Amino acid sequence: MADTQQFLDAIKAGYTFKGDSAKIGVAMLDGAPVPGADIFLPLKTMNRHGLIAGATGTGKTKTLQVLAEVLSDNSVPVLLMDIKGDLSGIAAAGVVNDKITERYQHLQMKYEPSAYPVELLSLSGEPGVHLRATVSEFGPVLLSKILGLNDTQAGFVAMIFKWCDDSKLPLLDLKDFTKVLQYVSDEGKAELEKQYGKISTTSTGTILRKVVELQQQGADQFFGEKSFEVEDLMRINSDGRGMVSVLRVTDLQDRPKLFSTFMLQMLAELYGSSPEEGDMDKPKLVIFIDEAHLIFQEASDALLQQIETIVKLIRSKGIGIFFCTQNPMDVPKDVLAQLGLKIQHALRAFTAADRKVIKQTAENYPETSFYKTDELLTQLGIGEALVTMLNEKGIPTPLAQVLMISPRSRMDVLTDAEINNLVSNSKLVKKYNETIDSESAYEMLTAKLEAAAGEEAAAKEAAKPAAKGKEEKSIFEKMIDSSAGRQATRTAAGMITRTLLGALGLGGRSKKKSLW
Repeated sequence: MADTQQFLDAIKAGYTFKGDSAKIGVAMLDGAPVPGADIFLPLKTMNRHGLIAGATGTGKTKTLQVLAEVLSDNSVPVLLMDIKGDLSGIAAAGVVNDKITERYQHLQMKYEPSAYPVELLSLSGEPGVHLRATVSEFGPVLLSKILGLNDTQAGFVAMIFKWCDDSKLPLLDLKDFTKVLQYVSDEGKAELEKQYGKISTTSTGTILRKVVELQQQGADQFFGEKSFEVEDLMRINSDGRGMVSVLRVTDLQDRPKLFSTFMLQMLAELYGSSPEEGDMDKPKLVIFIDEAHLIFQEASDALLQQIETIVKLIRSKGIGIFFCTQNPMDVPKDVLAQLGLKIQHALRAFTAADRKVIKQTAENYPETSFYKTDELLTQLGIGEALVTMLNEKGIPTPLAQVLMISPRSRMDVLTDAEINNLVSNSKLVKKYNETIDSESAYEMLTAKLEAAAGEEAAAKEAAKPAAKGKEEKSIFEKMIDSSAGRQATRTAAGMITRTLLGALGLGGRSKKKSLW
């Protein structure tokens, strides 16, 4: 049995901080909570990113909810990616039960139910604030990455954006981009080749197919106006708590490309619009991505590289990103290396492959004399986790088995009536949910082509030979007017006359004397 006092001293030394911090649980030894071994979370290092991992049903989503509450209580805005649909309940107060009462006795804390200020967001038309961005804001580089284009095709997309800028053709939605692609492949090909060189119709065809694939995943609902301003994610409520923005993406599990599109654009926009902050006492915004494997499973190498780059750099902007997933191996190793806070719930070992993953996972945590980490990973109870984080000096804290606190908000979803009430009282819904279809590249090119077609038709009409005020003569009349026609007419008339006279007996010379 490990020395309890030695363990308590190690925990207190590792989890006591000078700046603002919040209690998230109590450390355990030999399977039991140790009184006084409180685990605090330093707000100063919450922009160093983090990982919440564990098998289904081990409590990782509730841990995510707890961290969101802790941050909101300390005036830090939060963005939650709600993929399973079970995080909207943070807008309602929790309910006390026997299990929570027992847990809080071990934590030596009082459970106080609380509702949190919530803004519901949507990418696909669900109730809430509709998130949109224009194609121009997305830019040629990010658009090429999300479409999975090669260097040649990406260069062609950059050329299209440049031409649209020079021609003052706004690219607002995907129908604008599609119309431009069609135009430069046909009517406008000569115009562009004169300015930029040869255009490959093969490239335009490939890009068009990629755009159609994106549209089939619902991207038409994302690209357009009015663009969402990322500053609206960083609001503080009237009572001083950070707003919790819940992006409900329950219908996007089978459309990972659209989810990746949004994530990439949002992170790039946050990075581009946020000033350098350096070390702050607490972050400006923390983003939690539940079921993070959905981002990485379908992502191309270029997209993964872009995400890795943004994760590395956005920390200095005062923004933290937390990935929540079943297995730490779901997160690329280069991204995993950037994560300062690690909360690991239980893993299951049913196969040899599972045991190998558990051994690899244990090696990612600091060494400790108090636990056998690989064994403990399969023995953790619901709501228990292995925790390590960076202290205020950037040094990892001792590994601790932690009995986590429970969410103070509802651990269930909102009802339809509660959702409708939340949406009807939202100022952002009134700001963003009006659909705007401004004149842009589609309308301007369509008008240009229609005008060109009208001019061509008018020119053809003007070229027709016709006398003023008189109908054009028939072919028969033209033939009669000619000299050859007149001669042929006389000949035919003479033949007809002779035939008729002959039939009347008057055609030849009579041998009888005339009566006259």
